[in-house]
Amino acid sequence: MTSSILYTTDYRLLVVLLFGGIILFYFLGLSVLLRKVRRSPAFEPSGMGPFEGAMLGLISLLLAFTFSTAASYYNSRREELINETNAIGTAVFRADLYPDSIRRQFRQDFKKYVNARIRYYQAGTDPGEIAQSIDEANAISQRLWDRAAAISKLDGSPTKSMQMIPAIGDIIDAVSSREEARVARIPGSILWLLFTLCMAGSFIVGYASKSKKADWVVLLSYSLVTVMTIYLIMDLDRPRYGIINTKTTHRNMYNLLESLEDVKTIPGK
Repeated sequence: MTSSILYTTDYRLLVVLLFGGIILFYFLGLSVLLRKVRRSPAFEPSGMGPFEGAMLGLISLLLAFTFSTAASYYNSRREELINETNAIGTAVFRADLYPDSIRRQFRQDFKKYVNARIRYYQAGTDPGEIAQSIDEANAISQRLWDRAAAISKLDGSPTKSMQMIPAIGDIIDAVSSREEARVARIPGSILWLLFTLCMAGSFIVGYASKSKKADWVVLLSYSLVTVMTIYLIMDLDRPRYGIINTKTTHRNMYNLLESLEDVKTIPGK
């Protein structure tokens, strides 16, 4: 339940709330320090030394680890999209090995298949639209497979089938690979831990203040750097609607569709 909140709530709102939480916990830490000073006038704050450094070091380590994981997932999604586009393009070229009548049927189905995969991307995070586009793509790929399998049983077609059947197999495999890459995300427990540590670190920074008053340079530097890093992490983890997205890479799928607009026979035949 708590993990789903992270992916159903606008991550920009979450980042703003985190920024406010960091500011709040800093002043909570500072208020605890001032209360302790009032109760014990002889107490002189001297910082928390190793503990403060260890906490901030842990936060930095977790930020670096999470950022690296988010970037890895993002690159994986891009690679799967490129691999699928290449697999479809290869199969389209291999359709030219067949006579015009069969080639035309293959190209018409490939055109429908590419449209289904474009709808899969355009579905964004709508689970119903995503499932529908996957079912449509699976139905078309099954038709492609059945046609290639039937042709392979005919005399005089072994070479063509040896080329086309593996290509269609790659297309089918790309659907599940790309879906797995889409759902691969930073575990919610890690993000919640990251949020908790950031606010705990802010509390410690406030409590360890030697000046007994808010140091806005330290506070804003810590807050902005931390929040900006987490913003990029969450943006990388949502490539379909974040600032860092895969729209440019997905343009290859539109280019492939444009190449399939002409389903006529090969010129000169």
